[in-house]
Amino acid sequence: MRAKITYFVVAAMLVGYFVLVGGRGIALIGIGTPLTVIFGAAVLVLPCIGAWFLWQSTRFVRRANRLAAELDAEGGLPLDELVRTASGRVDRASADAVFAARRAETEDTPGDWRCWFRLAVAYRDAGDTPRARKAMQHAIALHEANPAPAVR
Repeated sequence: MRAKITYFVVAAMLVGYFVLVGGRGIALIGIGTPLTVIFGAAVLVLPCIGAWFLWQSTRFVRRANRLAAELDAEGGLPLDELVRTASGRVDRASADAVFAARRAETEDTPGDWRCWFRLAVAYRDAGDTPRARKAMQHAIALHEANPAPAVR
């Protein structure tokens, strides 16, 4: 829950920033000289890029959460098998061992989004966020390509 609150606070702050920067861009364009119009247009690009990035991130999180909920309903969420230090940090050797098992599982069934989801979690636990994101994107793509039949 804490992560959701943090996400919404940061997203709200970003939207506020987009409004402020967009207002400055419009004000520059409103001055009407060629130089200020160019600067104003350039300033308006920043909130557009930021809004696109925020939208893509929100979409990714919503899709990943949907997969997590579906996997949880099936009873297939990965268990927390990691050994932790006294401070609560994940033991690197433990994360590597879990990662090796998840990678082998994914190599055995590369078309199963559930395996890719668990691999993404293992990547994250091992501290490799970029690969975790790519694995989760692959899981989402596999899930959307082969949606589960509707339960009646």
